Amino acid sequence: MLVDSPPEQRAETAPAPPTRRAIRAIGLLGSVVILVLVALASIAIGAKALSMGQVWHGLFQDTGTYGDVVVADRLSRTVLGLLAGAALGLSGAVLQALTRNPLADPGLLGINAGASAAVVTAITFFGVTSLSGYVWFAFVGAAAVGALVWFLGGSRGATPVRLALAGTAISAALYGYLQAVMIMDDAALARMRFWTVGSLASASNSAILQVLPFLAVGTVLALSLARPLNAMEMGDDTAKALGANLNLTRALAMLSATVLCGAATAACGPIMFVGLMVPHVVRSFTGPDLRWILPYATVLSPVLLLGADVLGRVVARPSELQVGIVTAIIGGPVFIYLVRRRRTAQL
Repeated sequence: MLVDSPPEQRAETAPAPPTRRAIRAIGLLGSVVILVLVALASIAIGAKALSMGQVWHGLFQDTGTYGDVVVADRLSRTVLGLLAGAALGLSGAVLQALTRNPLADPGLLGINAGASAAVVTAITFFGVTSLSGYVWFAFVGAAAVGALVWFLGGSRGATPVRLALAGTAISAALYGYLQAVMIMDDAALARMRFWTVGSLASASNSAILQVLPFLAVGTVLALSLARPLNAMEMGDDTAKALGANLNLTRALAMLSATVLCGAATAACGPIMFVGLMVPHVVRSFTGPDLRWILPYATVLSPVLLLGADVLGRVVARPSELQVGIVTAIIGGPVFIYLVRRRRTAQL
């Protein structure tokens, strides 16, 4: 006759449930796998679909065939999508923590507007026509606006509300300037119409190499701010009690977001909603801990960007919809849903 063991003994021998940390780590690993699959789809899918065999051959056994050439072209596009998506998602997560606003994105502080205005200026007044030429104008414009927002927001006395108000005011002024110049200059309008909606179609190895150092520095800086930003989300007094340097943390957070978003915008144009949607969605299953939000946003944002790019190539084949248009179509309803859900939760 079998005798059941006492409850205490069964409790001791039962396997321990996985910790929340282990679940998050497994989820992050699964996100990396999804990213790899989406990246392969980005290389394989286009005006002409390629098989996985052709993709593999083009990546590792390039012999100059048609398929190999297509893979090489799409590889640059995919790499730029990976880098830009990670930069936009990471900068969005940092800005949401900095402004304590889960619906904030890089456009809130005028970074996209600064880059766009600088590119219009380069095309109209300096005759710059190539991506490699105006990428630096875009980056300088984003950096200049980031510095101006920091100054107008109070510098060392900056608060989330002041930064958001300063960014909104500067964005409105710069977009007015951008529209005025483009209306008066038909040539600038023709050259700017694809860049302003955001696209990966102009990806090149030279553009990637130009922005890569800035993306690397911005990524390392942003990830290193997870702990102090966690402390700041509990309030300034609590953050000070925990030893966080509020002014330094805010300055570095502004710098990292400006560098990341500025470099991505310079290479791809202003792509909206990626920095808004992904960090907000990630927060729903990781909780408020930025030590997990930032890595998840870094991995899942390229999934959204590359997925939108692939979708744009499929629905308009043999032509394509720019990725900025697709993310806007997806992001608009999602943003409305997030705002309504947030409003309902506050009632």
